Amino acid sequence: MRKAGLLVFVLSAALVLAGYGFYVSAADKTPKQTNQPEAGAGAAKAAPPQDKAMKPENNGQNVATVNGVAISKSDYDVEVSRLDKQIAMSGRTPADNEMAVMKQKILDNMIGREVLKQEAAKQGIKADEAEITVQMAELKKKFGSDEEFKNALSKMNVTEASIRSQFSDELALRKLIEKQVADKITLGPNDAKDFYDKNPEIFKSPEMVRASHILVKVDPGASPEDKAKALEKMKAIQKRIQAGEDFAVVAKEVSDCPSKEQGGDLDFFPREQMVGPFADAAFAMKPGQISDIVETEFGYHLIRDTDRKEAGVMAFEEMKPRIEQHVKSEKVNQQLAQYVDTLRASAKVEVLMK
Repeated sequence: MRKAGLLVFVLSAALVLAGYGFYVSAADKTPKQTNQPEAGAGAAKAAPPQDKAMKPENNGQNVATVNGVAISKSDYDVEVSRLDKQIAMSGRTPADNEMAVMKQKILDNMIGREVLKQEAAKQGIKADEAEITVQMAELKKKFGSDEEFKNALSKMNVTEASIRSQFSDELALRKLIEKQVADKITLGPNDAKDFYDKNPEIFKSPEMVRASHILVKVDPGASPEDKAKALEKMKAIQKRIQAGEDFAVVAKEVSDCPSKEQGGDLDFFPREQMVGPFADAAFAMKPGQISDIVETEFGYHLIRDTDRKEAGVMAFEEMKPRIEQHVKSEKVNQQLAQYVDTLRASAKVEVLMK
C-alpha cells in the first residue's frame, strides 16, 4: 500500500495543475523592485483606487496590494498552511531562517500571480466556460462519486463555484504565459541529449514490480474485535481466490482501496514507494503468484504479482519526449521570472506584512 495513504486527496493538487506548473518556480527569483512610489507608464490601466481596507492600517487583513488590489491575509494563510502540511509530510523541520525565506517566496508568488492576473485582464485574455467545465469534469473523475466530491468540498470548506472561479483564473494565466512566454521558446537540436548525458543518475531505474491487491481496511484505532472481524472477512475473500475466482473481479467487488476500479491494479512501483510489509511481500513473489494475507497499518491485503522490471538505465529515445518537456519548462521558468519582474516593476506594489 502506498505510504501516502489509501485515498490521495487530489483537490488542491488539481487546482494547482489547472494552471501552468511552470509558474511556481518563478517565485524562486526575488523581484528587483518590490515597491514603486508611483505606477509608471506601463502600469495597468484603470487600476482600482485603494480604500482603507487596503492600507497598512488595515488591522492585518491584507498582506499586500497590487495596483490597489488587495491580497488578503486569509489567502496567504491558506498557502502557508499548505506549506506546513508539505513540510510535515516530508518529515523534516526547517530552521527559522529557512522558513522565513519560504514564506517570503509564498508572498512573492502571490504578488506575481496577481500581477499576471491583472495583465491577462488588461489583454482581454480569459477562460471559456467550456474549458472550465472540462477542468471541473476532470477533477470530479478523481473522486468515486458526486457524493465523495461534495464531501471533499465540505471538508475543505469550499464551494463548487469558488473552484470554477479558480479554474477560470488559472486558465487565463496559462493562456497569458503561453502567449507571452512559452510560445516564444524553442529547443535546440541537442538540448535534450545534453541534459540526458549530464544527468545520468536521473535515468537510473530501480527494480520495480507491478502488482494488484485487495484491501480490507482496518482503522488505526480499531478494537481487537474489529480487527478480528476484518481478518475473517479477508480469509473469506482468500478462499474465493483459492477456489478459482478472478482476482480483478473480486477486487472490484470487495476491496476498500480506490484501486478496486482497476481491479486492484497498482501499476509498477519501486520498493520504497510502499510500506514495508507490503513491499516485502510484493518483491518476494514472481509474476502470477498471490501472497498470503499481509497485514499493514492500513489493514489486510492479498497481493498478486503481475510483472517485474529489473534495475537498469532508461534509454534516451524512451525518455526524449519527457526530457524535452522538462528542458522547455526550465527555459519557460527562467523567462517567466523575467516577465513577472518586468510587469511588477511597472506596477504599484505595497507589502503590508512585516
